[in-house]
Amino acid sequence: MATTAYMIKKFGVMSVAKFSAIIGLIWGFIVGLMVAVGVRGTAAMFGGRALGAGVGIAGFIFMIILGVVGGFIGGGVLAFIYNIVLGAIGGIEMDLETKS
Repeated sequence: MATTAYMIKKFGVMSVAKFSAIIGLIWGFIVGLMVAVGVRGTAAMFGGRALGAGVGIAGFIFMIILGVVGGFIGGGVLAFIYNIVLGAIGGIEMDLETKS
């Protein structure tokens, strides 16, 4: 099979930031579920079921927001730094194979 060499010279900062925000959303959802269950269980041990449910839901929502915002900012900063470094050293070469 024939391979073709390509060079990655730059990433779009906003596109990487948006992609990272989606990954952060998924991460925040999973971690938020764990936080909500943990807070709910801890509150139930001490007799504060209603308070535990409220704090658990707040923790769940907070983790989702934190994941989206953190993913967006982190992805944007990483792409920005990546573009600066690649400007100094060149691109990243990739050999891609054509599918038959």
